[in-house]
Amino acid sequence: IALCVLTAMLLQVLSNFANDYGDFHSGVDGADRIGPTREMQSGKVSERAMLRCIVITALLTLLSGAVLVFVVARLTWQECAVFAALGLAALLAAVCYTMGKHPYGYRGLGDLSCFMFFGPAAVAGTYYLAVRQLDFAVLLPASALGFLSNAVLNINNMRDVESDRKNGKTSLVVQIGLKKAYLYHVALIAGAFVALTVFVMFQGKDFAAYVFWMMAPWFAFDLIGIRKTTDLALLDPFLKKQVIKTFLTALLFGLGMVV
Repeated sequence: IALCVLTAMLLQVLSNFANDYGDFHSGVDGADRIGPTREMQSGKVSERAMLRCIVITALLTLLSGAVLVFVVARLTWQECAVFAALGLAALLAAVCYTMGKHPYGYRGLGDLSCFMFFGPAAVAGTYYLAVRQLDFAVLLPASALGFLSNAVLNINNMRDVESDRKNGKTSLVVQIGLKKAYLYHVALIAGAFVALTVFVMFQGKDFAAYVFWMMAPWFAFDLIGIRKTTDLALLDPFLKKQVIKTFLTALLFGLGMVV
């Protein structure tokens, strides 16, 4: 489990480095960008230094993933091949989101990638490594985590919609507009709670397993706040709140399933 967490953390760091590099070169991280100033945008980190960070982090990610798949997990060669391919796909997804000649994040495909790699791939993959069997019911909580992760990305893209549109970054929010992006956000939050609830019902757990619903009012407060926000810069605090609430929801769900 520790290696799964480490590999996931390294992938997230790699994605952050690559996004910093890619968005700076595309012009998205210009003077008009809303939100925290990034390292290359501020001039604190040079292009060469950021590329070095990307390469080193990518190698560390490969090393961590390789030890997990080929040494610790004790998989068959067929299973190793599947997880190796999945790991390489995750690494490429982290880098190619904003880097390269044709970054898929600039074509509105970031949400699909975020859902797949933070949801089904991460949760179902970790589950299989832990118990060595498939259970399609796990796709319900896996999808819930994918939905909540997409909600983080959606707030980020809502905040940056003007600069993204100006610099040719065609995110999903740019494509559908802010009003529909808000409805999409509501659907993501609702979908996550529905998926978790259905899973608990299928498992036949008692009332304690529904403890994650304690987070629902806090998500609702944020949805109201986002709806009332007219200054895009003021969406930034909701981004941090979404990350924290996603973590707490996952934690409460896990605790509810084991008590």
